[in-house]
Amino acid sequence: MDAIRTERLVLRNFRPEDASDLLAYLREPAASCFLSLKLDDLAAAEAEARARAGSDEHIAVCLAATGRVIGDVFAMPEPPDTFSVGWNFNVDFGGAGYATEAARTLFDHLFTVKQARRLYAYVEDDNISSRRLCERLGMRAEGLFREFISFRADENGVPVYENTLQYALLRREWEAAG
Repeated sequence: MDAIRTERLVLRNFRPEDASDLLAYLREPAASCFLSLKLDDLAAAEAEARARAGSDEHIAVCLAATGRVIGDVFAMPEPPDTFSVGWNFNVDFGGAGYATEAARTLFDHLFTVKQARRLYAYVEDDNISSRRLCERLGMRAEGLFREFISFRADENGVPVYENTLQYALLRREWEAAG
């Protein structure tokens, strides 16, 4: 993907040298849905950064002023014209509007360049910040899946199932909100 610049951010493909920044937010993932991406050390982060560098699915979100990676946005295509979207950010950069700015930029790219018809996101019902982000982006809550998926087990090894909301947005809704 060609890099996209906003006032404060640059969205671009990952590079191998992004490993330490990637480790900063994947050492202890804030949302349980990212527990499978947990990285234990710099070597694992280097391998993950190299893997992400070869794909447009995970896009690095960098501070324009410094180039530091503060998170990522992702878009997984579902042909012919739908994308599953999401975001994962370093909590040290929370509350500054970076996730909103990056996700809006991603959505605009998907709707205009990739000609997406529909975007959707899954959000655990206790992930209030991601739910609010979906709503700021104009996404609709389409449904609640009770005990939908398990990302972890309790102290006895029993799976902990999470309630998950699905949010979605159509291109015509995005354009109308313009």
